[in-house]
Parts: sequence; C-alpha cells; structure tokens
Amino acid sequence: MSETLNARATLDRLWKPGCDFLGSEVAILGGAMSWVSERHLVSAISNAGGFGVIACGAMSPERLEEEIVATQAMTKRPFGVNLITMHPELDRLVDVCLAHNVSHIVLAGGVPNSATIRKVRDGGARAIGFAPALALGKRLVRMGIEALVIEGSEAGGHVGPVSLTVLAQEILPHIRDVPVFVAGGLGRGDAILSYLEQGAAGAQLGTLFAASEESIAHENFKKAFLRANARDAVTTVQLDELFPVIPVRGLSNEGGRNFARLQGEALRKFQSGELTKEEAQLSIEHYWAGALRRAVIEGDVETGSVMAGQSVGMVKEVRPVAEIIATLVEQAVDAIKQRETRIHAPS
Repeated sequence: MSETLNARATLDRLWKPGCDFLGSEVAILGGAMSWVSERHLVSAISNAGGFGVIACGAMSPERLEEEIVATQAMTKRPFGVNLITMHPELDRLVDVCLAHNVSHIVLAGGVPNSATIRKVRDGGARAIGFAPALALGKRLVRMGIEALVIEGSEAGGHVGPVSLTVLAQEILPHIRDVPVFVAGGLGRGDAILSYLEQGAAGAQLGTLFAASEESIAHENFKKAFLRANARDAVTTVQLDELFPVIPVRGLSNEGGRNFARLQGEALRKFQSGELTKEEAQLSIEHYWAGALRRAVIEGDVETGSVMAGQSVGMVKEVRPVAEIIATLVEQAVDAIKQRETRIHAPS
C-alpha cells in the first residue's frame, strides 16, 4: 500500500504544474472533437477529475452560449472551450466565453493574434495555444499564451507532419516557463508518464474519450473504433504542393476515397480560375464538417469521416470516462512502482 501511495505522490508531483494551471485533479485534457466534445462528454471528463474542453468548431455565438450553459449545469468543475482562430465571429465567441466565466480558452486552427490573446487574458480566462514547432511555441509564449499543447501526427482529425516523439524532444527541453501538454496517439498512462518525466505538464487525449459511454457518438462510430487497428487510422494525401490541404487522420473508408476525388475537383477549379484558393480550401473544410457529422451523429461510417488517432488500436471496449481516467492513472502508478522495484532489486 505504501508503495502505491508513494508512486501516486510521484505522479502528482510530476503533473502538478498542469493540475495547478487547469484547476483539475489530474492533468488530462479532453481533446476538442467536433460533434463529440459537447456537454455530456465535457462534463463527464471534468467530473472525473480531468479537464473537459468544448469543441466550438463552426458554432454560432448563440449556439456556443447554449452549450456552455448546459455544460455548467452538468459540472461545477473547470472546463475549457476550443475556438478556431479563423472563425469569422471569433471576437464574439470570446465574449460569450468570458461572459459565462469560462476559465480556459484554447485558440486552435491557426496562429492567434496578440489582440485575441490579450482579450482572453484581460477578460479573466487563461489562454492556451498549439505549437507544431519550437519556434512557434516560443513566439506564442512571447505573445502571451499561458500554456501550449504539442500535438503529434499520430492524433486524429486535422494533423501536422511531425510525430509526438520528435516534437517532445524538440520542444520540452526548451520551453519551461509555461505548462506544455502533449497530445497525439496517447492511449496508456505509462506513455503519459514518460512525457511527464521529459518535462510535460500533462496530456491531451481524444480517441479514447470519443469511444466512451458518455460520448454521444453513434453506436456505429464506436463499433468502428473497436474493430480498428492503429494502421487503419490513415492520413489524407495532398495532391499538389501549390494547393496546401491540412492532412486529416481517420479510419480508411469510402469517405476518405471520396475526399481524394473532391480534392482533385477543387484543385481543378482552382487551377482553372473558377474558385480562389480560399474558396477551394473552404469547400474542402465544408466537406469534412458534413462527413464528420454523418459518421458521429448519423452513424454512417462508410461514407462519413471516422476521424480517429492511431491510439484507436488500444480501444478495446466502450467504458465510462471515469474508468478510462482511473485506468490511465493506475497504469502510470504501476510503471513508477515497477521502476522503483528494478532500482532497488539486488544485483
């Protein structure tokens, strides 16, 4: 028993900076997943001691307000809201968050400007940003971002080109003045522990929570996760470097093949002058929004987009959020205990 308590004390010490920043019992954030990270899942994560995050996505300010109020009715614990920086009503969305005393605002989907970061902080919320490279991480900290998430290409949904293993080595030794949370492909507590020992303040997970009992995702969506292996979660391919398209990782299906055809059509219209680059890229984003809704809400896992990280291979059953978090903690504690046993074992 004392070994377990000592190991848990070690874990708590390692992620204390993350817990203190988030106001949570464990430094585990829920990744913001459109259509999935809504009141039920977000409140369940926060109530279980983690930190839930609402995915605003393309919501209107009125719709976001409704979701925040509903979430606050389901949990008294802190939670955050993820806002996409390219949203045309970003300022109003920030105002909604501040008006309802949301404690943390995650600025994602692009580099936020200094005015937005200042607006968040002046309004009394904490500002979190994403750093896909060391230089950008340092720049965001100078701009006033108070915590960073470094997300590897193993993650689900829109992803960057670099794995978490490499990002952690590139960023964690050099950014120590703000908490840095790791994300991408995480499915076990011992893996989270390894990043904490490298200097991370905590971890963000999405795929495990998307398949939880509290997730409103369709039964077909969750069953697709249970059937999948890590190699089934693949990224889309960019057809032309002059027409940049952010890769999306999801389970291989007809929807992904349809996207390849759509991207080719959008590229053709851009090259012929029928659409501007921005209009063509927007048509692609609209495709993903609709395809993701078909999969998550309607259960169409053949032509819809089943966005999932490579950790999907570790999803073996649909479990309550509290059980998922407890297992992650237990795995981290067991890893610490095993290490201590090896260190003190007679030679």
